[in-house]
Amino acid sequence: MTLTAFLDARVGRAPDEPALIDRDRPVAPAALAEEAARLAAGLRALGVRPGDRVAVWLPDVPAWLATFFACARLGAIAVAVNTRFRAAEVADVVGRAGCRAIVCWPGFRGIDFASILAEAGRLPSADGERAPMAGLAHVIAYDEDEGPHDGPAAALGGLRDAQVVRYRNLLTHAPRADDHGAAEAGCVIFTTSGTTSRPKFVLHDQRTVARHAREVAAHVGYRPGDTRSLLLAPLCGVFGFTNAMAALAGGCALVTHPALDGAAAVNACGRHRVTHAWGSDEMLARMLDAAPGMPALPTVRFAGWAAFSPQHADLPQRAAARGLTLVGLYGMSEVQALCAIGDPAGPLPDRALPGGALISPEGRVRARDPASGAVLPHGQAGELELQVPSRMAGYFGNAAATRATIGDDGWLRTGDLGHTLDERRFVFLARMGDTLRLGGFLTSPADIEDTLLAHPAVAAAQVVGVDTPAGTRAFAFVIARAGAAVREADLLAHCAARIARYKVPVRVVEVDAFPVTPGSNGTKIQKAKLRDMARAAMERRPGP
Repeated sequence: MTLTAFLDARVGRAPDEPALIDRDRPVAPAALAEEAARLAAGLRALGVRPGDRVAVWLPDVPAWLATFFACARLGAIAVAVNTRFRAAEVADVVGRAGCRAIVCWPGFRGIDFASILAEAGRLPSADGERAPMAGLAHVIAYDEDEGPHDGPAAALGGLRDAQVVRYRNLLTHAPRADDHGAAEAGCVIFTTSGTTSRPKFVLHDQRTVARHAREVAAHVGYRPGDTRSLLLAPLCGVFGFTNAMAALAGGCALVTHPALDGAAAVNACGRHRVTHAWGSDEMLARMLDAAPGMPALPTVRFAGWAAFSPQHADLPQRAAARGLTLVGLYGMSEVQALCAIGDPAGPLPDRALPGGALISPEGRVRARDPASGAVLPHGQAGELELQVPSRMAGYFGNAAATRATIGDDGWLRTGDLGHTLDERRFVFLARMGDTLRLGGFLTSPADIEDTLLAHPAVAAAQVVGVDTPAGTRAFAFVIARAGAAVREADLLAHCAARIARYKVPVRVVEVDAFPVTPGSNGTKIQKAKLRDMARAAMERRPGP
């Protein structure tokens, strides 16, 4: 099945049930399909061809999905870009992915996306030669201004070497009827942090996305007219994306908003009779706090929670006391979100654990001893490996990383610590590496360390995670260059100007040296010791 056929099937299955409810406005499945077909014709007129990449730098609006399906119809690949990214991050993703076009909303929430994009266009490449975004030919400006003028699109006019076009103007094309997609063709790229500051690009094909969406919908029990799902995680991440695709597959209306807070999410649940919600522990905790009465969310049958922050470890118990059932989840960009889901009918201690049962009947899980390579018996912790139909096609442009992650037998190494209960059920325990979960996004400490190293006063930097009342935050330690003075306020401002807000450290502390352990394979920095130092510093002077 191609994604065009997937969307057409949604239109045919439940034409009268909204595909989306965007800010209380129903969007019919036929309207979404027509917008995607018109946009495909417009993109084709701009020269977008099969295999081309189109960056989608939008909040959670119907245009995000329309752009995704338009790219799929053309056989092009949508590259999901976080709306919270700043110039250097946008330039890296758009440049390395070789995006031909980018779709953005310059006026969204007063954020100066135009200036961020213009700055990204001016950044030099790592080798000082071709600029990272030199291949970007078109900037497509989305807006919701009905007037005839260019509106926010005019703000993008300063970009060099890129034609600025208005999104709504592309919709004047006649809907494109042909489908240049293929089941095995790549359709979407998600960025994921690894062991370096340059994120890997996780590529999924049309068949994998469509199949996983259908299997999630069947597992959860989505049905037209009977179920409605609330989008809490953003579409630019695999968590929100999988939620949206599963709702479409099951004929379940998806309730969306460009930016939800806890109270607004609670109100949306009541107004639209939401039956399912999937979100981070932080968002669901906000919803519980904002929900009056008992039960807290009376229409919600169960909610899936992603356990990111230790401070919300008691959330399933708190939710149960308010009449809300939470189930644990497991997913990652490489196998999509909702790859495993807890049993809402199970006892609280079991259903709330991160992990669950693989939703695909063909899925299998095992744990392997990272030292010996032996497959471990059920109940013994090791690195989790998965063989699931939702597995990525590979890391775009990085065959070596793909080979290191997917074995010759088809099993995918997750880099996560856990233990199996049987061949389809498992419990996730922790990341095996040092990747941080900040603001709901997996983040490599190297992203932040490289930013600090770009400051002339910093000779070396190390970043760890520390728990705060606002969730897990980055905490940085730096060593000053000889003769240079390190000022914490200057380094925080330096980071704030260059990376997403959620990556900015809560503190930057100068040290003379990092704690290290000499070993047979070289000297290793003691991350655990740094985390202890960070906790002690926070106790002495709490951050915001």
